[in-house]
Amino acid sequence: MNEAGIIFDNKILDVTFIAWFIAQFYKVLETIFIDKEFNIKRFFETGGMPSSHSSTVSCLTTCIGIVYGTNTPYFAISIVFSGIIMYDAAGIRRAAGKQARIVNKILEELPFKLGIGQKFSDEKLKELLGHTPFEVLIGTILGMVIAFLFKDYLI
Repeated sequence: MNEAGIIFDNKILDVTFIAWFIAQFYKVLETIFIDKEFNIKRFFETGGMPSSHSSTVSCLTTCIGIVYGTNTPYFAISIVFSGIIMYDAAGIRRAAGKQARIVNKILEELPFKLGIGQKFSDEKLKELLGHTPFEVLIGTILGMVIAFLFKDYLI
């Protein structure tokens, strides 16, 4: 390995990975302090505060802007895809999570309303899929801050 990169031999990927890691690690810490339990699964799950999708893509875009400039095709491509990902996180995936919550509630109550006496399914749909706009905003700010903190490493 040369001095160009810690993890992937690519400085931009290194810093982007750090932004993702911090966002996901915060979710584990949040379960410790709020739920009073250690849940390592939160490190690998989607949804919640902050949006790791947003922190990752905003960090990537900011790193590209720092290294190559904001008037480049690299930055343009990155900012367009970042916008799509953040819109998806706060819009489509959040709506899918709301729908999963409703379906789970229906499946819990359906057998009893029909007089069957047993549950239709024991497997629940994952409800925490997307993010609130605030979670996306905080993830975006986190990613940008991480990129600027590592500015000297990048250039």
